[in-house]
Amino acid sequence: MQVEIVFALPSRQYLKQVLVNDGATVADVILASRIASQFPEHELDELQAGIWGQPVDRTHRVKEGDRVELFRPLEMDPREARRLKAGI
Repeated sequence: MQVEIVFALPSRQYLKQVLVNDGATVADVILASRIASQFPEHELDELQAGIWGQPVDRTHRVKEGDRVELFRPLEMDPREARRLKAGI
């Protein structure tokens, strides 16, 4: 079955189609994509994973057409970012 994996940085985005066996998990998709070799400076094993924006455990089984996403932690509290942008 075919799924996508996505990881985005401010300066770079990674999107790859991955073929995995039926019954594959989110962890299987991450391994099959070899994404860790593209971002050796990031601890991808520690990032929250999700499917279509919804957080899931890495043991979650994927379905055909799923989009596995790796979420980076927030660098700044969103309220603080809005305050800084508004100049308050």
